[in-house]
Amino acid sequence: MSEIAAPRVLVIDDNAINIDLVAYVLDADGFVVEAAADAEQALARLATFRPDVILMDIQMPGIDGLTLTRRLKSDPATRQIPIVAFTAYAMKGDEAKIRAAGCDGYVSKPIDVTRFAGAVRAYIAGARGVSS
Repeated sequence: MSEIAAPRVLVIDDNAINIDLVAYVLDADGFVVEAAADAEQALARLATFRPDVILMDIQMPGIDGLTLTRRLKSDPATRQIPIVAFTAYAMKGDEAKIRAAGCDGYVSKPIDVTRFAGAVRAYIAGARGVSS
């Protein structure tokens, strides 16, 4: 009998409180969570950690989330990983920019802790459904 692997998530956010909250909620729901505070850390993590989904903050110092998303989606090694924009900066037209950069979805901050893990699981399931 094979055991189903825990879903793996990479959270990329420059706010440690956001990372801690996301990690706490997802860990409690059986996820394996890795975190990165910026694009450089994210790229280093992706060298050894293959997530089922990436939660990408859009507003980060240095390389912003949309630039990093475009980079990951243009790389054959990472283009299949679903990337979900994870941001509080939701203005009219932002979702179109987020999708145009290659994000597969959008989750706004602050998170709804009662629904967050289910939303992340839905993005993973949707990506697996498309690829299988």
